[in-house]
Amino acid sequence: MNPYIINTEFIQIKWYSVLIIFGLLISFFWMIKEAKRFSLSKEFIINLIFWTIIFGIIGARVYYVLFNLDYYLSNPSEIIKIWNGGIAIHGALIFGIITIFIYCKKYKISTLRILDMASPCVLLAQAIGRWGNFFNSEAYGVQTTLAALEKLHLPKFIIEGMYINGHYYTPTFLYESLWCLLGVVILLVIRRRKYTKVGYQTGFYMIWYSVGRFYIESLRMDSLMFNNLRVAQFVSVSLLVIGLIIIMIKYMKPKLEDLYNTDEKIEPKRF
Repeated sequence: MNPYIINTEFIQIKWYSVLIIFGLLISFFWMIKEAKRFSLSKEFIINLIFWTIIFGIIGARVYYVLFNLDYYLSNPSEIIKIWNGGIAIHGALIFGIITIFIYCKKYKISTLRILDMASPCVLLAQAIGRWGNFFNSEAYGVQTTLAALEKLHLPKFIIEGMYINGHYYTPTFLYESLWCLLGVVILLVIRRRKYTKVGYQTGFYMIWYSVGRFYIESLRMDSLMFNNLRVAQFVSVSLLVIGLIIIMIKYMKPKLEDLYNTDEKIEPKRF
């Protein structure tokens, strides 16, 4: 599979970069639209998204480097060369959540409400971004056969893209992309329910993505490892537990308390 949209002597543009940017742009405009429901200013959301993306990218790189530390200690100049590949979604999520928490504390806004607003946006961006892995011929699963792929009724171009170095591989990128898209649909249903509490969408996101990622990670050939542990599976279990705790705490509150769908105007108040 050709990873480049344009590959000349003067300019190189990869599918991966374009798809990541495309996913971020869609999420950006969706987040702004959702913020209008609560009368949050565009300036507040734009600044929030800007810093979250910046530190999310840094986190994604730091996370990847830490779990490939031997290589990067031997090749320190490669650490900043993010264009050569090497980012991890869990690193982006961890640093992104920390950034949102600090930003929301600064303006006295509910962190969980902002995370609720962002949850389907992030899942959609992840669904789109996984196709960048397809064009890069990465994030694939165990070796399989042409017959097995044909039984899945996959489009021909996906089957051809899964033929890597003389073998066919399981399209785990596709599994995760579809899992994320289904999660977006479910989140939209949850969001529209009258008695959905602040935190439900965040908790569901953590549970849904973690369950899918835990299974898909077991099939992948390029997992980040710590000793004999697949790091993504450990992080997935941790996020799943946190998601369950958030939902249980919110569920125990009175039915009409702390609802996501409210007519109240949310005012950022910088301390």
